[in-house]
Amino acid sequence: MTGFTAVVAVVALLTGYGAGRVRPWRRLGDWAQDQVRFAGPWAWGGTIRQAVLVLAHVVTAPRASWQLVHRPAPEPVTTPERDPHWGTNGP
Repeated sequence: MTGFTAVVAVVALLTGYGAGRVRPWRRLGDWAQDQVRFAGPWAWGGTIRQAVLVLAHVVTAPRASWQLVHRPAPEPVTTPERDPHWGTNGP
């Protein structure tokens, strides 16, 4: 084994160890999932951001992405009417 090969092997091992400790794949998946679920209106992000988020979510969590696509849209929630006398209207 030459010196160069040994250096390449050590660098590869340290890179693998560092990636295992940092877990970039899981962090990317968690970030994409949080953005998809809790980011609010998609229009705020722009088309490129939406495409990156969807691609990151599909790559890191294909099963969850499949379930999100095939889940029916939620019913719109109607806002309750405001009662101006709520404090005096007892049960």
